[in-house]
Order: sequence, then C-alpha cells, then structure tokens
Amino acid sequence: MFTGIVEEVGKIININRGAKSSVLNIEGKLIFDDLKIGDSVAVNGVCLTVTSIRNHMFTADVMSETLSRSSFSTLKSGSIVNLERAMLANERFGGHIVSGHIDGTGIISGIKKDDNAIWYTIETPQKVIKYIVQKGSIAIDGISLTIANVNISSFSVSIIPHTAKATILSTRGIGDIVNLENDMVGKYIERFLGYKEASLFEKETENKITKEFLVTSGF
Repeated sequence: MFTGIVEEVGKIININRGAKSSVLNIEGKLIFDDLKIGDSVAVNGVCLTVTSIRNHMFTADVMSETLSRSSFSTLKSGSIVNLERAMLANERFGGHIVSGHIDGTGIISGIKKDDNAIWYTIETPQKVIKYIVQKGSIAIDGISLTIANVNISSFSVSIIPHTAKATILSTRGIGDIVNLENDMVGKYIERFLGYKEASLFEKETENKITKEFLVTSGF
C-alpha cells in the first residue's frame, strides 16, 4: 500500500520493450536508502516490483495488463516519473490508501493558475468518473489529491506549490495522459451491494423453485 505522498522524482534510463510487456530501468536517489529486491515501488502511481538494483537504479517488469490500463506506453528514455516506496506502519499517513492498481487513464483538458495554486481539469471515462465525489480523494500519477469539482465527464483538482515542485504534475500539459486510481472505498461498497443483491436473488430462487413446486406445476 502507498499514501500518494510522492517521495521523489526519478528518471527512466531505458525501456526494453517486448511483444506485450516491458522492462523499465529507473534512476532515483532517496528511495534507495532501504530498497530491496522484491519491494514494491509506485511509479506514476503504478505498483511495480523491484527485480534488480544497481547504482541508484532499479529494474521492474511491466506486464500486458498494466500497459493496457496505464499511461506507461507513452514513457520513453529520459521521461521523469513520480516515485514512492510502500508505506511503513510506523509513520504518519499523510495521504489516502493507494493500492497502485490503476483504474484507468485521464486526459488533461485544462490548466489554470489561481494565485499560487494551479487548477487541472481531467477528462476520464464513466468507469472512472462514477467513483469520483467532490472533496473525495484520487491518485493522479500516484499523487494523493482532493477532488474540487466533478461533472459527468471530467473532474478538477487544485495543487499547491509544494506538490508542483515535488512531483511531475507541473510538467504535464494539455492533452497529456495521466494514470488514475480511485479511492478504493467506493469500489468495495459497490461490490458489497452487488453481492448482497445477487445473494438475495439466489436465496429467493432456491426457496421458491423446489422439486415439489415443479411436480405440482406439471413439470
């Protein structure tokens, strides 16, 4: 799990692309203090597993599923990325619970300065927008942010100067694709409600359609 509080900005050194997968080599500084092979690192909000470490660079495999759901297909050598190690249980929880499992992507459709803040408007499909609520949380490229406004096809966030300086969001422009992860609470609620409805239907069906019922009905 992650908090969405980005630790540092790293850089893609190179990408080895396969038919349906890729291997990323990523350079950083701060995250290497206690990084080990097998650890999880959020790269632009995508949870990846460290497969090798050498000279402040780590390697991670990216599978077909991740490439299809995220903006990773747009990465290239030299791209800068947000990096965050998995959270520790003994530290402050500054953001919200982020799993690193991307729900989809969005396209930046508007950028507007508001004194010292910057407003970003992001368009995204219904499968993502349905979980977004005003003043709720969302992870954009792994950054924990609060939703200021939301409508049927887009939402807006406002970032402070520190977030702009500490992440790659300030380098994004109109038309750029970003990774989005919804707050998981809404997804669990939807699943629980759906499961309850299905269970009730199955129970009702089981109670009413019996062998005796079929015989008396002429079957």
